[in-house]
Amino acid sequence: MTSYIEGFAQGAERPNFKPLGQTGLWSHPLGFGCYRVEEDDPAHEAALRDYLARGGNLIDTSANYTDGGAERAVGRILRDVDRASIIVVTKGGYIQGDNLRLAQRRNFPEVVKYGPGLWHCIHPEFLATQIERSRKRMGLATLDVFLLHNPEYFLNACEKRGVTAADHNEFYRRIREAFAFLETQVAAGTIRFYGISSNNFPLPASDPTHVSLARCLAQAESIAPDHRFKVVQFPLNLFETGAVTEINNAGLTPLAFCAAKGIGALANRPLNAFTGRQMARLADFTSQNAPASLEALTLALLPLSEHEATLATDFALPLMADEGLAKWLLQLAPRLASALVWEQNAYRLVILPLRQWLSQLAPPPHQEDAFESWRDRFIHLANEALQAVAGFAAAQSQRESDAARGRLATAGYADERQSLSQMAINTLRSLPSLSCTLVGMRQPRYVADAFGALAYPPVDGESILKRLAGLSLK
Repeated sequence: MTSYIEGFAQGAERPNFKPLGQTGLWSHPLGFGCYRVEEDDPAHEAALRDYLARGGNLIDTSANYTDGGAERAVGRILRDVDRASIIVVTKGGYIQGDNLRLAQRRNFPEVVKYGPGLWHCIHPEFLATQIERSRKRMGLATLDVFLLHNPEYFLNACEKRGVTAADHNEFYRRIREAFAFLETQVAAGTIRFYGISSNNFPLPASDPTHVSLARCLAQAESIAPDHRFKVVQFPLNLFETGAVTEINNAGLTPLAFCAAKGIGALANRPLNAFTGRQMARLADFTSQNAPASLEALTLALLPLSEHEATLATDFALPLMADEGLAKWLLQLAPRLASALVWEQNAYRLVILPLRQWLSQLAPPPHQEDAFESWRDRFIHLANEALQAVAGFAAAQSQRESDAARGRLATAGYADERQSLSQMAINTLRSLPSLSCTLVGMRQPRYVADAFGALAYPPVDGESILKRLAGLSLK
């Protein structure tokens, strides 16, 4: 088997691979983002295996992704591949779920109690538990990269009363103490490199919650000249361009600062962009014959509505939610502003209640066969109705996607051959200083789409993003 060091060194000889800063590691331009990866979902496992089979070699996860489930899924898959060729990045800092129960028992120092069920901590005592738990969940002796996960929660909490210079000094003191501890973990062999994942790196320097890359680097340099603070992560996409356009670190943008200092740069959320307070999904959603209006959706749900009515007349049984699934879906539809809204709410608001109602629905005496036939027909129509609602939600998203395509064309990038997600990914992977773009690929078809972006020639990503930034307020 290839040795650990040889496996990473070979990345330099592979097409499109990029150096991860000055770590000596070489990364595929696309990383597998494990946010919302479930340990027991076969599709998620198949997607990650497909990603690795296609030559991908960087997995980005976190202790709090599905409460540790994502790391357990990664660990199970790593047992079947050549560990020497895979870069594993994980993160710690969030106190939720099982970590919240742990923190309530252990009473860690310097916990930021940001909100109900959402605490945060980067104190060495807490980080020690996170590194150990991540290693155990993934079955790894050494974590390649360990990142402090959104430490800006401290500043965000201070913002509620007004952030002061003293708050910033305390924030970077905590960063330094965390770095000092992580250096001991490097010496112990439990991690190889460390860094920070922060949503606030790209913010203007004037923002009270801005996290300064320069000040973070200064903390590491104050600990050791040969420190292992070598990797950072931040959001970057067609709407959130600050990592490329915001000059906020000694006259440099975050990405330029990373290039100047030899820090590996990972971009997250390439397809999930925050615009104002809304999330825009940078992908195409149109499906053939999908109902794009409430009127069309009403017609699509009419067969279900008519069939449901026979439940009361033929069997004297109550409809779901008293008025039926079809009417419930039509009441829900106006609130479905996007496919993402439907995806996030379908199970909780519709599928789970539907399953519970069906499980409790008993046929009247001597009508078992007729009821079973009714039930089979209902399930068929219900599935068609759910697909119609998903198509309706997708049509709402497609309007946003078409607008994003228009912005891209204005910025100088128009290509009808590519999906919008491929254009978004290709824009980022074309940035020479960006080590890796982390893509959420929880379905094999998402993996295929993302890798399809690599089949197209690179573009002038920096110019496109700068032009897009100029269009953002128009």
